[in-house]
Amino acid sequence: MLKIGVTGPIGCGKSTVARWLGERSGVRVIDADHEARLVLAPGTAEVEAVYTRFGGALRRPNGELDRAALGRIVFADAQALRDLEAIVHPVVRTRILDAIERARDAGARAVVIEAIKLVEGGLAEQCDEVWLIACDPVVQLERLVGRGDPSDDAAARIEAQGALVERLRSAATRVIDTSRDRSTTRAEVDRLLDEALSRA
Repeated sequence: MLKIGVTGPIGCGKSTVARWLGERSGVRVIDADHEARLVLAPGTAEVEAVYTRFGGALRRPNGELDRAALGRIVFADAQALRDLEAIVHPVVRTRILDAIERARDAGARAVVIEAIKLVEGGLAEQCDEVWLIACDPVVQLERLVGRGDPSDDAAARIEAQGALVERLRSAATRVIDTSRDRSTTRAEVDRLLDEALSRA
């Protein structure tokens, strides 16, 4: 079973590329952010640890975590981000590894792991290929603002990730620039998947 890791900065199109891959026959997608949401669901040990570290004010009246407020905290404070990752990432990693095995047992041709911390979290080591999704910073900011993020918050998130593309480039099998039009990018994604499957 082919294993492809998809990573890159916020707003550059990781989720779109992963979704396109998931539309192909026999391809399963594992979304690390979705797994993190489950880990931080009401009542989990991990969400209680988040409230202990960051304050009970992050607990909404309905019992759910205020992820937007938490995001504002951790994207403005590198130590806070490290503390959050220490709570969440070990459990997310275990869930992803379990999901890979379920995909294998189900006979999937390929599994795609979409994760912003694919390399740092050690998940890249599980992959046959690592696809780094990048785009022009202006396009990145426009996309974040276009999906409803206030421009200041969007700029802070981009700044917090720093030179992520350059840091990850050495770990990438392929770098896909999504600044171009969607049809061109999708055609490239389909071609690259076909190449990867043929080699696998």
